[in-house]
Amino acid sequence: MSATASAPASQAQTASGVAYALGAFGLWGVFPLYFHALASVPAVEVLAHRVVWSVLCVALALSAWRQWPAVRQALRERRTLLALFGSSLLIAANWLVFIWAVAQGRVLEASLGYYITPLVSVLFGRLFLHERLYRVQWLAVAFAAIGVGYMLLSLGALPWVSLALAASFSAYGLVRKVISVGAIPGLFLETLLLAPLALAYLGWLLVAGQSSMGGSTVTLDLLLLAAGVVTATPLLFYTQAVRRLRLASVGLFQYITPTAQMLLAVFVFQELFTVTHGVTFACIWLALALYSASAWQGRGSSGPSVRDT
Repeated sequence: MSATASAPASQAQTASGVAYALGAFGLWGVFPLYFHALASVPAVEVLAHRVVWSVLCVALALSAWRQWPAVRQALRERRTLLALFGSSLLIAANWLVFIWAVAQGRVLEASLGYYITPLVSVLFGRLFLHERLYRVQWLAVAFAAIGVGYMLLSLGALPWVSLALAASFSAYGLVRKVISVGAIPGLFLETLLLAPLALAYLGWLLVAGQSSMGGSTVTLDLLLLAAGVVTATPLLFYTQAVRRLRLASVGLFQYITPTAQMLLAVFVFQELFTVTHGVTFACIWLALALYSASAWQGRGSSGPSVRDT
């Protein structure tokens, strides 16, 4: 193929990669709208539905993308299964905290958590994988710590929702980094491992007459059934984006998600954005600017490996 012929193809690939990245992080950014519509359902029950319907939806994606061999390979490796069981507990904790935060009107705290997640991931890489941190990355982590510390001093309480989301997802990424399972097969196995507990809980709710599904409105039932599609669709978009773009480029798109969540919190859910929030977010944004510049130049982490939010 000539250089002139390959250039348009490369441009088309980049354009489609940008579209997929915008789709993935944009959908994750508007997640609060979906979970806010389910605010009347207990967070644990929403989580159980998300697990069960994700198994079915991701199974269809595996068939469409012909990735069942990767699942079978992982099932033959005991160490991989144990690691996936650990990652399944971490992502379930992340999902549960996020679902609860949206229902409780704490989307602003959730967005802060996803802003600081890349910085916590960098710190975890240094602590557990002995990855080198450059001065600019240490400075970014320091600014993030200053922002969280300022909120602690001003409000007299830790922003635990933010810290729990950042810590659980960063720990999840750490576990997934050391096992060679793709995003879609990995999500399928994680939800499959959680499915027995989720089904047992939903069954108990049904027997006890406390199930939200079938006992309220058709709209609510459809929203619960859609949990699998809501979970799988942005992940599929993400996998297409990383195939077409540099990870450093994809990494810059990830800030669309917390930014969209922050805007929804303030302008749609009418959460109060105080001076304390302003100072904290300013510190985090400065930290992310430093981190992103470092990543873009190829110094250290080049971007997220997978996101299953």
